Amino acid sequence: MKANTILYVQDQQLATSFYSSVLLLEPQLNVPGMTEFQLSEDHVLGLMPEAGIKRLLGDAIADPSKNRGTPRAELYLTVIDPNAYHLRALNSGAKELSPLQKRNWGDFAAYSLDLDSHVLVFAGRQ
Repeated sequence: MKANTILYVQDQQLATSFYSSVLLLEPQLNVPGMTEFQLSEDHVLGLMPEAGIKRLLGDAIADPSKNRGTPRAELYLTVIDPNAYHLRALNSGAKELSPLQKRNWGDFAAYSLDLDSHVLVFAGRQ
């Protein structure tokens, strides 16, 4: 099974630049309407403009641009050095929600909001 997580973003180019800087990855696909980052062999992160999903699904979906500023998704990434990723996110414009600390489920995790108010978590076992 392959997983694609697609985040709806206000500005595709700005979001692409943000995630490239934070993840230290170049997109495998970057065309008008969709950017994709290969996170692992089985997981792709997609960035789609809010207007694109609204065009695609019309009235079947609420307009994501009307909920701007409200967290709509959480991207939880387990990485080798979560603090380094978290700091890159903050330096790229993310807003810190909670610094890296041990969580009751055993992970060390740091939380922030990306440029589109998606919750972005970098975690590890350390």
